[in-house]
Amino acid sequence: MNVYIDFASIKKGDIKAYEKLFRCLYPALCAYANKILKDADNAEEIVQEIFFLLWKNKAKLNINDSLNAYLYKAVHNKCLHLIEHNKVKEKYSQHCKQQSFDNFSPDQAMHTVELYAIYKKTLQALPRRCRNIFKMNRNYGYKYKEIAEKLSISVKTVEADMAKALKAFRQSFSAYNTTH
Repeated sequence: MNVYIDFASIKKGDIKAYEKLFRCLYPALCAYANKILKDADNAEEIVQEIFFLLWKNKAKLNINDSLNAYLYKAVHNKCLHLIEHNKVKEKYSQHCKQQSFDNFSPDQAMHTVELYAIYKKTLQALPRRCRNIFKMNRNYGYKYKEIAEKLSISVKTVEADMAKALKAFRQSFSAYNTTH
């Protein structure tokens, strides 16, 4: 869908123009991202992040050409970045599995599998925001300040959620260590 909305009005903070743009292009951008990723959830996350960043950085952005083209290109680039990131993660994961299980005894391998299961269970039990903050920090290497900026929350909130997450992991692993 080709919608013309003057970026200058959004740049000035016109929330109505932004909402109109969002309503008009969100479904089409999600479909476009889903076509690339073959994953509706990730497609929606990417499009939401693009719109969030558009609004957040509206004063700094200089979009002289088509706003539609800019958004489609941004979605396209984010999708390609995610695909590449997932390839690297998978390659690293396979490498780690190969390395670690080649050198482990069956008992060590079983112990590692049990620990990973505890990790996954504990991670899933965390509240959503807390889980996301933990993953952003530990899996993706974001600093607390970067997480706070990305999620539009305070650094203190990030610190508190990380403390909650780490406490939950300590308790889970402590309980495991007393039984083994």
